[in-house]
Amino acid sequence: MARQFLETLLQGDRRTAGQMILDAVQGGTSVKTIYMQVFQRTQREIGRLWQTNQIGVAEEHFCTAATQMIMSQLYPYIFTGERKDRRAVIACVGGELHEIGARMVADFFEMQGWDTYFLGANTPPHSILQTVMEHKADVLALSVTMTFHVSEVTSIISSLRAETRLTTRVLVGGYPFNLSPGLWRKVGADGYAVDAETAVASAERLIAAR
Repeated sequence: MARQFLETLLQGDRRTAGQMILDAVQGGTSVKTIYMQVFQRTQREIGRLWQTNQIGVAEEHFCTAATQMIMSQLYPYIFTGERKDRRAVIACVGGELHEIGARMVADFFEMQGWDTYFLGANTPPHSILQTVMEHKADVLALSVTMTFHVSEVTSIISSLRAETRLTTRVLVGGYPFNLSPGLWRKVGADGYAVDAETAVASAERLIAAR
């Protein structure tokens, strides 16, 4: 399915790609499986194709935008679970424009009953901190794709720690942390997640241990 989905997107056929996903979900395939086995795999392959100059920027943007639109069509299946009294803020740090991974993380939290506040790409640090404080978030998840934005993560976490009233736990994820598994400790985070499923599991453990 992932291969067929990708080929259909690369042909510019967004409607067929979307219908393929909806048919699969209506046929019994879980949304989590679609996210992990189709969306995540195809996004990584799209990134690889772009990095190796096999597709251009326009194709990469089209495929990503189409995937995000198709994800939004699945929301009626996502917001159906029993709600928990837990809140998560998910954001891409300032200057970071790659948001689809963070959006997947937010959706996985929702599927597990959390209330999420997805701030999207290029979120200023003060906006992230303000949202965490306003909603008394249990977890802040920060996404980074470009290595030169890692210092921004360190700064945000330092500012958050200065707010002694908060017990918010911080998770980080993205390409730089995949390259260097110990980097999350250096930026001051409480944990690191390689994907959306791991992010939720890590957050649950951190909250249980708080």
